[in-house]
Amino acid sequence: MGEVFAGDKLGKKALLWGAVAQSIPDIDFVASFWMDTASDLLAHRGFTHSILFVALITPVLALLAERWHKPHNISFRRWILFFGGVIGAHIFLDAFNNYGTGWLEPFSHFRISFNTLYVADPFFSISPFIAALFILVYRKSLIWNKRIAVLGLSLSLMYVCYCLINKYTIDHKVKAVLTQQEIYYTEYFTTPAPLQNWLWYVVAADDHGFHVGFLSLFDREKTMTFQYFSKDDSLLNATANHEEVAKLKRFSQGFYTVEYWGDTLVFNDLRFGQMVGWQDPTQKFVFHYFLKDKADNSIVVQRGRFKYWDRQVAANLIRRMFSIH
Repeated sequence: MGEVFAGDKLGKKALLWGAVAQSIPDIDFVASFWMDTASDLLAHRGFTHSILFVALITPVLALLAERWHKPHNISFRRWILFFGGVIGAHIFLDAFNNYGTGWLEPFSHFRISFNTLYVADPFFSISPFIAALFILVYRKSLIWNKRIAVLGLSLSLMYVCYCLINKYTIDHKVKAVLTQQEIYYTEYFTTPAPLQNWLWYVVAADDHGFHVGFLSLFDREKTMTFQYFSKDDSLLNATANHEEVAKLKRFSQGFYTVEYWGDTLVFNDLRFGQMVGWQDPTQKFVFHYFLKDKADNSIVVQRGRFKYWDRQVAANLIRRMFSIH
């Protein structure tokens, strides 16, 4: 985006400004230095990912860049459009995965989650990465650099549109399956399984727990195998830190279960999926938070994402993705 905006005027510095603007919302990581983990979960993708933050930080960066590069022939209005566009694109795309993005902070704590892209999808990232690398290293000509940048961005945008179609298709299939199997539910969500957009993780909630399963776009049979997990939130009465629990409930948007691992009480946020759940439907959940004093929950979102992964697990994911039996 930096190259498209001002590569012809600023050269490689345009790429740098694009990288800076794109990274600005993630300055919320500094909150982890003084906040407890439960508070940090809510702070991440909170105010710095809000529309208000974009409105406040955009003119600051525009003024800084405008003065830094004098003399130049880039209007202040164009700087505003550039920084607003790049930062706005960041918070918009972050809402496409399952973490939740606080567009309306601080006026509302409601989190936006489209559940359309996995948080790290190489099929989305590869084209702009190659384009940026080519521009940074080779720089063939101003016209070609801009064309390559536009192509890299366009391919990613096309992939997002394709994923939206996949999301619509999967949701339609899930509703049909739940109706056919006479599964009562109050709400449900679908989100991609790791690293792709063809196999989807499905959670349907009822009054006492959750039906959890996986559905591929290539599945021909109009059935699903669900594993049921009881919510068991009454177990939370055993914990003394009710403020911590309240934050975890708010973060999970109601999709949580509580269980004991031995003598340790554990809070599971179901939105982040199961560890290799397509291979073992009884497996534990990626997001598991230990509700005991001095427990290490510092990397609670990440620690289960690729646990138990090996070559065989990856092969099973591919087979399940394409419904190969």
